[in-house]
Amino acid sequence: MLHLRTPAEEGHNSEIYQLRQAVSENNDRLLQEMLCQEIYKKVINCRGGWGIAGTPLHAAVSKGHLSCLQVLLAHGAQVDCVDVKAQTPLFAAVRGKYLECVVALLGAGANPNGNSSNNCSPVLTAAREGDVTILKELLKHGAEVNSRSKVLLWTSSARVSSGPLYLAAVYGHMECFRLLLLYGADPDYNCTNAKLLSSIKQPKTVLEMCLRHGCSVEYIQLLIDFGANVYLPTLIIEKSTKQNEAVELLLHERGTESHLQSHRASGGEHM
Repeated sequence: MLHLRTPAEEGHNSEIYQLRQAVSENNDRLLQEMLCQEIYKKVINCRGGWGIAGTPLHAAVSKGHLSCLQVLLAHGAQVDCVDVKAQTPLFAAVRGKYLECVVALLGAGANPNGNSSNNCSPVLTAAREGDVTILKELLKHGAEVNSRSKVLLWTSSARVSSGPLYLAAVYGHMECFRLLLLYGADPDYNCTNAKLLSSIKQPKTVLEMCLRHGCSVEYIQLLIDFGANVYLPTLIIEKSTKQNEAVELLLHERGTESHLQSHRASGGEHM
């Protein structure tokens, strides 16, 4: 839990409010004039009062005000400052889908992974939203393709990975899915942390999650092309399955002689 406001923030409510007001109105000229004065410059990284979680830089990116963002950075705004939720300005820009702000922040040295105290990350957000252009910018600047949120989701009493590759697949964002693999995402568990994997009972592979969520055969083929272990997932085949083609492809890659229909005829459900 991050601390609330500092004594400096408590003692300069008026100046902080005026800075934020200039940003809110997208008045970059007024903002420039204000930040030439020491009384405003010294509160450039201060957060607002109650109900205002972030700094003036957060306020600028949350509305996509690029010119104000540039003025703030030029006058020393901390590019990776966090709000009370440990969200960086970059995270806010990604969430708002403001590409120009994302590019400007990354160019100013923003951490493409966001803040480690935040449960989410810019990459997870872009993958979930299907914003392939922003995702590519993050990855070009070294964002972690195997990152995970700190909280593991629970489904049917089983832990489910929430890495970016899983999110792109489950939400049906093929181009994001492909891009993550091109930048080195692990095709099996979207994780290279052996300790983390060992702490999860029966972790689900990306292949298995694609099958369970009815992803198209193109997702399965991509995973296979990028080296996924086709023997890891347990196939749960039901009469009502809608992804016969995907299952058939996986069985073929395993070198299984019998096809789906003969497998059903034998009464089997798992492979």
